Amino acid sequence: MYAVIRAGGKQYRVAPGDVIRVESLGTGTDSQVEFPVLAVSSEEGQVAKQADARVVGQVVEEGRGAKILVFHYKRKKQYKKLRGHRQGYTAVRITEIAAGGQSFKAPELPKKVAKPKKVKAEAAEPAESKEAKGTAKKKAAPKKAAKKAAPKKSK
Repeated sequence: MYAVIRAGGKQYRVAPGDVIRVESLGTGTDSQVEFPVLAVSSEEGQVAKQADARVVGQVVEEGRGAKILVFHYKRKKQYKKLRGHRQGYTAVRITEIAAGGQSFKAPELPKKVAKPKKVKAEAAEPAESKEAKGTAKKKAAPKKAAKKAAPKKSK
């Protein structure tokens, strides 16, 4: 099942579980957003407008898109103007589409488990052995021969 919704002056075809980027929205209560529904598909493949249809989403993230450069130029007039623009967006995950007494919900996302931090092997060694290793390396390094000056040319 899918629905066609309107957000930010654009239309989107969404299904439960989809993540869409829409223009910046004011988030509702508990980061839930409800969209106006234009059309809903049924299981038989029929698309129709239903008055009781509802599409609910959950805000995933908010941010700004990539920079777009706007360059104005008039030839032979020495006129150039460069402006940049970054459009704000809100990423929304569609959680539920309800229409005609039926409700289709998105599957729950698995919770992310934090990975345990690795302990470095050097931290476990005593401080004395580190100092001994450092001095041993310095002493063992061979010295490079000094460069000799080039002989001067005679006239």
